[in-house]
Amino acid sequence: MRPTTLVGILLGTCLAAPAAWGQALKSPADFAGISDPAERSRALFTEAGKVIESPRCQNCHPVGERPTQGDDMHPHLPLVVRGRDDQGAIAMRCATCHQVANFQPAGVPGAPKWHVAPVEMAWQGKSLGAICEQIKDPARNGRRTLAQIHDHMAHDVLVGWGWHPGGTRSPAPGTQAQFGALIDAWIRTGAACPAS
Repeated sequence: MRPTTLVGILLGTCLAAPAAWGQALKSPADFAGISDPAERSRALFTEAGKVIESPRCQNCHPVGERPTQGDDMHPHLPLVVRGRDDQGAIAMRCATCHQVANFQPAGVPGAPKWHVAPVEMAWQGKSLGAICEQIKDPARNGRRTLAQIHDHMAHDVLVGWGWHPGGTRSPAPGTQAQFGALIDAWIRTGAACPAS
């Protein structure tokens, strides 16, 4: 289905999504049969990667200056750019349109502190293994420890928006709690990364 209204065209909210998005995630217990901790760790991150590689995460982790949107990850319309503080250019701040909650009548997504991830946290176009290494690297993860990474992924309200995107946007797979449990188990098993 293609956007049929001006709002749908601008926001890309009426696009059909691949069936894999919005599906359940395996739990850490599903990986208990993998005896090698490093192999189990890689398998856990690969499962968590279903969320990380979904449009709900990828759209806000662009490589360039312009975020993407919609399940097809098209360039953001209207044209906006990252800006110096990752909250848009002076005349077109993210909060100009994106409020603290989804605005269903117009299909505009929203959550507290809406912004684009810093450029050092760009994921689009990278392999899951490369994203994993980046997530672990304090120089490219906002100077976070692994415990802080877990807290961000398991509890951050903006991250949590990915499971409640409103409109016809497909939610991230599983739930934020399931995602957080996978990240916690990945860390506890050594935070090994899949091959790039």
